Amino acid sequence: MKDPNNPCLFCNIKESGLAHENNLAYVSYDSYPVAEYHCLVIPKRHIKDYFELTNEELIACNNLIKLAKDEIINKDQTVSGFNIGTNVGKVSGQSILHCHFHLIPRRKGDVENPQGGIRSVIPNKQHYKRKK
Repeated sequence: MKDPNNPCLFCNIKESGLAHENNLAYVSYDSYPVAEYHCLVIPKRHIKDYFELTNEELIACNNLIKLAKDEIINKDQTVSGFNIGTNVGKVSGQSILHCHFHLIPRRKGDVENPQGGIRSVIPNKQHYKRKK
């Protein structure tokens, strides 16, 4: 199996795919999507994770997240929500060690109970009862 970190898959825009770009980042559709139109926003500079982004790179990524979100909504009106996230380090599930953001479109009924959303990265913590 090919190692996506050697050489870095996300440093090769042509190999990882390009949907949109600006001067500091680009959008690619995920090779293993969890939902239709699941995409990645990737800074062009090779950095390990979110905490190494400059403010300018963060703004560039944010602009592309919003652009991709609008494009997805225009393509598919059944999308009524999104999960946005990034993994930092192998223990969090980061498998490609180049900073990237997941933009995952959500549709009503795509899971039985979406409560907790991103909290499901630790499955037994996803569902909770609010204290009164």
